[in-house]
Order: sequence, then C-alpha cells, then structure tokens
Amino acid sequence: MSLCFITCNIRFDNPADGDNTWSLRRDFLVKSLLHHQPVVIATQEGRYHQLQDLNHQLNRFQIIDHHRSWIGERMYPSIFLKEGVFEFLSSGDRWLSETPEVAGSSSFESSFPRLMTWVKVQLKNSKQNFLIVNTHLDHVKQQTRLEQMRVLISEVKRLWDQHSSLIIMGDFNDSPESEVRKLIEQDLPCLQDAWKLFNHHEETSHHAFRGELENGNRIDWILTDQRLSLQNCLMDKSNIHGRYPTDHFPIICHFKI
Repeated sequence: MSLCFITCNIRFDNPADGDNTWSLRRDFLVKSLLHHQPVVIATQEGRYHQLQDLNHQLNRFQIIDHHRSWIGERMYPSIFLKEGVFEFLSSGDRWLSETPEVAGSSSFESSFPRLMTWVKVQLKNSKQNFLIVNTHLDHVKQQTRLEQMRVLISEVKRLWDQHSSLIIMGDFNDSPESEVRKLIEQDLPCLQDAWKLFNHHEETSHHAFRGELENGNRIDWILTDQRLSLQNCLMDKSNIHGRYPTDHFPIICHFKI
C-alpha cells in the first residue's frame, strides 16, 4: 500500500495579490493537490474562510478541527485526512509560546502567534499508528524559530508514545542547514528528511508566484520516522501559463506501508 502525504503553504488571502488572489487560484490549488491522490494534506497560512473553502472542495477529505476554537485574524496550520483511510484517535493545537495551552498566545518576539497542530490516527485494517504534526514557524528571526522549535519538540515528546510513527511537516521558514534543523536532529534523531533521501540538490520552495528561483532555500519540509519506508519525495511545480496555485511549491512524499 502506498500513502501520499503533502505539505503546502496555501498563502493567506491577500487582496493585494491581484491576479494571484485566493478566489482566482483556489480551484487550481484543489486540482493540483488532488492530482497526487493524497491521504494527508497539511496546509499552512490559511485563514478560517480559506480552510473552509478547502474543506468543501477537497472531495472526501475532512479538516481536523473539532478541537479548535477559531480566532478570526489568525492563520492556521491545518491537517486534512482522506475519509475511510484512518481511524481518528485524537488531535489538538499547541501554540509555540511560553504558554502553549493558551490559544493565540505569542512569545519570543514572534511577528504574530504561531502554532503546531497534531493528529493521532491508526491506518484502517492495520496496526500502523501515526502522530502527524504540522507547523509554521516565524518568518523574521531565527532565534524566534529556535525557541518555537523547542516548544514544538517538548510538545511532541509529551504526545508521542514512540510506538507510533512520527511525521512532522510544515513551513519552517529556514533552510535544512539551519540551527533549527540541527536542533531537531539533536532532540528527535529518529527523523529523516524525505527530500534528501531522493534529491541530490536543494531547491527553493518559496517562489512568491514567480516560479523557480535560483537564490533561496527549501523552507518546506517533510520529516519522517526512520522506521517508515519511503518511495519518493518531490516538489509540485504545476502552473498554467506561468500562473501558480500558491506561492510555495507543495512537497509530496509517498510512503510504502
């Protein structure tokens, strides 16, 4: 059995984006994501109305939000699961602050509140369990990202029973050579970078609706439990006459179960 996981920053709904505003690219984004036949879609930067649009248009997917009290102005990392694939066990949000349990809380000079969202699931007709984590770190200061990652790692260790396979996805706003990555490798050595297993060269994942860029970093990652067998990892660079569904290239990873 092959399972496809996707992480994708969908870009917040910004009227200043002109021809790239949400309403003009939403359908293309949905089509691009569904093309890969995923079972898990992790999104970042969506506001409530965007995520509800996706929940409506992603056929046979369900957003995991029953634990969440929405704050209108916040942008949320979110997890969508394909119906009929997993048994839902539990889920939650933890804010990457000194008070992770307080919704909307912010610390470490973050530009605005950031969070991780997580879900525990069991693959149907299987003993395979997953702890799936999705996050979006601060985009300004590396020290802020480091402190946020320390909170995330602490929360993951609290949630993870180590019998489940751990997958952490998201927009980390930092390169794979950064101090943030070194911290993960030190504290969660069980994780591997799916991209590096299949790609010899780094590429830029945030392209600001301009397509492939030479100068930049792969700030979007899928980090997977080393016990999992991976088939491939790629970036989706789909466009229609130079128009892109979002300002990041989605990262797609297939697991063999």
